[in-house]
Amino acid sequence: MCATSSHSSKSENSSSTARDKGWMDSLYDRLAEDDEGRVCKGISEKACRETPGNFFKFLVANAFTSVGDKLASAKTTLPWLLSALGSPAWVTSLLVPIREAGAMVPQLWIGAWVRQRAVRKSLWTLGSLLQGLALFVMAWISVSQSGAAAGIGILLCLIGFSLARALSSVAYKDVLGKTIPKTRRGRLSGWISALTGLGSMVVGGMLGWFAKDASINNLTLLLSLSGGLWILAAWVFLQIVEFPGETDGGEEGWSHMLGRLLLLREDRAFRRFVVARALAMGSALAAPFYVSIAREDLGDANRYLGLFLAVEGLAGLLSAPLWGRWADRSSRRVFIVANALASVLTLTVVLVTISNLSAAVAIWFYPAAFFLLGLAHAGVRLGRKTYLVDMADGNQRTDYVVVSNSAMGILLLAGGLIGALLASVSILLALTIFGIAGLLASFIALRWKELNLDNPTS
Repeated sequence: MCATSSHSSKSENSSSTARDKGWMDSLYDRLAEDDEGRVCKGISEKACRETPGNFFKFLVANAFTSVGDKLASAKTTLPWLLSALGSPAWVTSLLVPIREAGAMVPQLWIGAWVRQRAVRKSLWTLGSLLQGLALFVMAWISVSQSGAAAGIGILLCLIGFSLARALSSVAYKDVLGKTIPKTRRGRLSGWISALTGLGSMVVGGMLGWFAKDASINNLTLLLSLSGGLWILAAWVFLQIVEFPGETDGGEEGWSHMLGRLLLLREDRAFRRFVVARALAMGSALAAPFYVSIAREDLGDANRYLGLFLAVEGLAGLLSAPLWGRWADRSSRRVFIVANALASVLTLTVVLVTISNLSAAVAIWFYPAAFFLLGLAHAGVRLGRKTYLVDMADGNQRTDYVVVSNSAMGILLLAGGLIGALLASVSILLALTIFGIAGLLASFIALRWKELNLDNPTS
């Protein structure tokens, strides 16, 4: 009788699994356009069988964290919050450099630790939990402190948040490369960005509609909501089916990873990638300057912050699926075109701002410019992320990721500090430098090797 009961239980579980897999298969076919035969390029046969479920789990987990990232953005929400708390201006100028560089520089050392683990999804989960905790502490600081104390406290939390993000970043790209096939990674990233855009647009629209004043409570709620999304994402990501991968070189530790810095000297294609990526940093660093200029002309009511969150979300919603599909065809071209768009836009903002906009024009021009910047930056980010993942396999991919991100972190921190100094003289001067550097980045990327087209060329 026990055997019969056990057999019946196994049959029920098998039927349930089949139904779940069928639902996952259907969803995957719709989102990844994989209905004409499963694509398994770049991953193992075992991993390919789990692709539909893993695709969906990646989508949900990263949509949660990406929406959370927008709600607690160092480009919009945190500068607005620090201004409301009366924090010093120097704190605000350090938000984006620390947020970005802090997530990149430690990857050179974290990568050596990650290499020692055959299964790496738990490392992403740990990073996500720590980021959620940092955001909850920020929310507490915003209601209990003010002035310099609040600013320094939030800055310290942002450092912790960024260090945890560094761990998640290294693990994410490796798990993605092991579980999602080539030619489908860009589409996954595109759909993640689309859901992020929709979530940000809804929350930003609600904030813009209901928040007529400059109340700190609304900003604290955004931080708390963001922290909750990171916690939920950690649970979802842990459900991904990941098979053990390479651990070669992990035992060599940090000395091995320091030696990988020679990639920048020896690998010409990789060096071109890093140089172009560094020059393209203006698509990210320019955003708070857009907001700063607009805040001076429009005022500090939270409804304007909601407006910027909403238009940034709309940009992601409209652009991401297009960028993602194009990135699977040619991530190189996506980077070139999107970065050129961001650079030309930034130079246009400088010229238009010099003309002294009237209030009637400013109310639509700045949100429109911020929308287009979000549109372009989504393409820059998606293009270079997809290109980097597709450049190599296995531990070479991990080396590329950690060396690229660590080098970029140092350069970004330096660029952010230079940008802050330039902005102390003139915000428009800083934006001009970012625009020119971005155009140079697109020119350099013309010499990248084409990876994804049917007939690759150098």
